[in-house]
Amino acid sequence: MSRPEELAPPEVFYNETESLKYTSSTRVQHIQAKMTLRALELLNLDPEEPHFLLDLGCGSGLSGEILTEEGFHWIGMDISPSMLATALDRDVEGDLFLSDLGNGVPFRAGTFDAAISISAIQWLCNADSANVDPKKRLLLFFNTLYASLRRGGKFVAQFYPKNDAQTESIMAAAKLAGFGGGLVIDDPESKSKKKYYLVLTAGITERNINLKGAEMEVDSSSDKKANRKKRKLAESRKEYINRKKETMRRRGRIVAEDSKFTGRKRRHRF
Repeated sequence: MSRPEELAPPEVFYNETESLKYTSSTRVQHIQAKMTLRALELLNLDPEEPHFLLDLGCGSGLSGEILTEEGFHWIGMDISPSMLATALDRDVEGDLFLSDLGNGVPFRAGTFDAAISISAIQWLCNADSANVDPKKRLLLFFNTLYASLRRGGKFVAQFYPKNDAQTESIMAAAKLAGFGGGLVIDDPESKSKKKYYLVLTAGITERNINLKGAEMEVDSSSDKKANRKKRKLAESRKEYINRKKETMRRRGRIVAEDSKFTGRKRRHRF
């Protein structure tokens, strides 16, 4: 069975008929609700604080309805006029914005606390014409998304990759844009239930995106400072001095003793 993105561009594929068919399906409604709730679980936002979210590829507002039910204010972006028209007919509470994700996220820096995307970003990997470069579109998308999130803001995207190469392209673009995070795969042994979630954070100083598994390895600058402080407290004064001496030697500095200065040290640099 052909994938939707291989049949036509999203704004063409999701015409009025397909949009109504998609939105009225109880099966689709159930799956979308389940994946949106899972995305919110992975975002792990503080329920006691207000949050402003961006829904990327919001379609007819099925995911947006869940955001509203969970108490979030949100803006939805989608490339399909028919999908957005269906969302308007359904009177969803979020603000809607007609735009191509591949042309970037056109909002001020730091606008959103977090963002989600359900079943959308795999479309960015498809070249609908000869002059379309999926890698450039992915990088533009992640760069502008990074800018639109506040520092420390999170992004969770559920997506359907065609193959491992497509997954790696998406994650490589996210890493180049400055995101830290990783890939979470639910039900990895099941063909029908297997779901991919990209879980990212903006504004981490040092990051390592794991391209093959669900583990995330993140070492922020604040963590490093805390570790240094703990190590220093655990050392005796003598151990601390010896360690600093060794560090200086490795940097090309030698501390020498001079008997003329009654035990005082004179530093010689080479």
